[in-house]
Amino acid sequence: MSKAKNGTARKDPGEEPRHGHHISPKYSNLRIVLANLPYAVMVLVGMIIIALALGLSSSAWTAAGGYVVYGVVGALWIIVFLCPYCPSYGQRSCPCGYGLVSARLQPKGDTELFKKKFRQHIPVIVPLWLIPVLVGGARMLSSFSWPLAVLLGVFVLDSFVILPLISKRHGCKYCPQRGACPWMAG
Repeated sequence: MSKAKNGTARKDPGEEPRHGHHISPKYSNLRIVLANLPYAVMVLVGMIIIALALGLSSSAWTAAGGYVVYGVVGALWIIVFLCPYCPSYGQRSCPCGYGLVSARLQPKGDTELFKKKFRQHIPVIVPLWLIPVLVGGARMLSSFSWPLAVLLGVFVLDSFVILPLISKRHGCKYCPQRGACPWMAG
């Protein structure tokens, strides 16, 4: 707990809410960038895995570039089709900053529909977690490669451990939808 300029106590983003009270911290640009780093790392390492697994040919780099485009389009998909239904829409209380971008692209939606929209649109981006593992894993079955093995390890660690951990500890912790969220509840 810290003191605001007027002397009243205010919650810091790292503090636990008390007795079910919801706190919506305002995230700085630096914190927003840091919250997005695991996703960016996932997409970039996934790109390298695909290119390496497919032999670093021009078609391999085309496929890898397609994966990056899918990563960017996937984020925009969430921004356009899910974020308008979040209470953090258009506010700095959105830890990844998507709500700020969404407010520039889409009108506000009914927050009561967030859970439905989450279940409807999150599956669109799920293949981003699977494609590099499948492509790299298939290559590893036919021809073992230490560089590819290391990259797959980094990808799995980032995508399946670090990214969810940062999401749950950084963004989900203060999310007003936390109680109704299919991911946090399930």
